Amino acid sequence: MYRKYITGFFLAGMTILSSWLCVRELKIDRISAKPAFRMEYLDTSMEEDKQSFVEMLESVSSGQRVVDYEVLEQTKKYQLSDKDYDALLRIVEAEAGGEDQDGKLLVANVVLNRVNSELFPDTVYQVVMQKEQGIAQFSPTVDGRYQNVRVSEDTVAAVERALYGEDISQGALYFCAREKADSDKLKWFDRKLTRLFSYGHHEFFQ
Repeated sequence: MYRKYITGFFLAGMTILSSWLCVRELKIDRISAKPAFRMEYLDTSMEEDKQSFVEMLESVSSGQRVVDYEVLEQTKKYQLSDKDYDALLRIVEAEAGGEDQDGKLLVANVVLNRVNSELFPDTVYQVVMQKEQGIAQFSPTVDGRYQNVRVSEDTVAAVERALYGEDISQGALYFCAREKADSDKLKWFDRKLTRLFSYGHHEFFQ
């Protein structure tokens, strides 16, 4: 009879022990599985981040190459001789020294528009020095301003913009400063030409 009880207790103990070991093994499996899953997740995330970083670098690099290519491909629309370049700088400074850079650009545009027109000479220097019936087309060439100017960096920048093809003149071939111009000349401007717009101290005509 005692053997029967002892056997029963032994089997019950073995059952409890087995159950406890199963639970421990399950916990151990879960604990070991978590770091493994975490490492796998981290590896995957790191690989995705690395790929995104590489794609970003490739995109930036590609964009930079496009920008560099465009800058390298930019060329001047007008190739001037030293004499013509000097004449353009001087007349822009003399006529628009007190204007902002766009005001200076406009004067350069008018000179280049004349070079391109069949109504005027074919070079910048000839346009600047042109006279009609003994009257200078650009008054600074006869009152000393053209000869004595000191060309500013802002004027150089404006002229460069014009030489690279920037034109905001709407095709203007003439300009005048109304408050300083001769009254007879103003009558001719108003009667014979089409007024386009005014900018700064100048009015522009075609």
